[in-house]
Amino acid sequence: MCVFHGCLFPTIYSIPNPPPSSGHQCNSLPLAGRAGQLASFKANTLAAAWTGVQRQEVVCKRLDDNSIVQNNYCDPDSKPPENQRACNTEPCPPEWFIGDWLECSKTCDGGMRTRAVLCIRKIGPSEEETLDYSGCLTHRPVEKEPCNNQSCPPQWVALDWSECTPKCGPGFKHRIVLCKSSDLSKTFPAAQCPEESKPPVRIRCSLGRCPPPRWVTGDWGQCSAQCGLGQQMRTVQCLSYTGQASSDCPETVRPPSMQQCESKCDSTPISNTEECKDVNKVAYCPLVLKFKFCSRAYFRQMCCKTCQGH
Repeated sequence: MCVFHGCLFPTIYSIPNPPPSSGHQCNSLPLAGRAGQLASFKANTLAAAWTGVQRQEVVCKRLDDNSIVQNNYCDPDSKPPENQRACNTEPCPPEWFIGDWLECSKTCDGGMRTRAVLCIRKIGPSEEETLDYSGCLTHRPVEKEPCNNQSCPPQWVALDWSECTPKCGPGFKHRIVLCKSSDLSKTFPAAQCPEESKPPVRIRCSLGRCPPPRWVTGDWGQCSAQCGLGQQMRTVQCLSYTGQASSDCPETVRPPSMQQCESKCDSTPISNTEECKDVNKVAYCPLVLKFKFCSRAYFRQMCCKTCQGH
């Protein structure tokens, strides 16, 4: 303690350049401050969600009105230390982490979008842990919801391509293109779909080089002779791969349109009442035998005796 003419100054900081003491100068001196601990702590919490620290400040105050003054009015040797203590040491409560919505699965006609929802608890300024959903006591936010429920505009729908026609050489494929609703349940007039985006209905195609024209023959006709040698005919045509008449077939390989034929003669037995004889007593029956005309019914009948056995 220090007493100056009845003025009490407990734990006084040094006062710069005090006037010389004389008589009753106490009230003319500036009031000195005192150094002491605050009556209550002033908290300086680092974070409200995990363990923090409260620090105690020490200030220099005037004795008369308890106002704060600069520290150089108090004795620095008597300044108590600034204490600190831990605060909010209880575990942080879990809370929901909600991510941003992802892009909708469809642009129209109703899709779904999702987001991340996690139950986390902070265990430090930059550290956290993930808990089961049951760890968070509040209602769990939704992770999935509908989106883009507006109807889609009509669209072009193309059916399958037809086969390439003709079967060889350059040709075309065709298909049907319809203006349909997005769910394909309704068909609209073509004017309701954008013409500029309509798929093609015909494309060029080729199944390879076409074969050259060829000779095509018909079946052989009946033999001109009912008995013995004769002739039979057939059709021979030059046709393209499409079946049309052509003049490009080589004549060197043209099949014959006529050939010799032989019809088997019936050997009709001669009745006992009818004698086998040459009808005409002429000289040509030996020639019929010589030139082998006996196989023909007419000559065999006219020269029965001559042709008998031949």
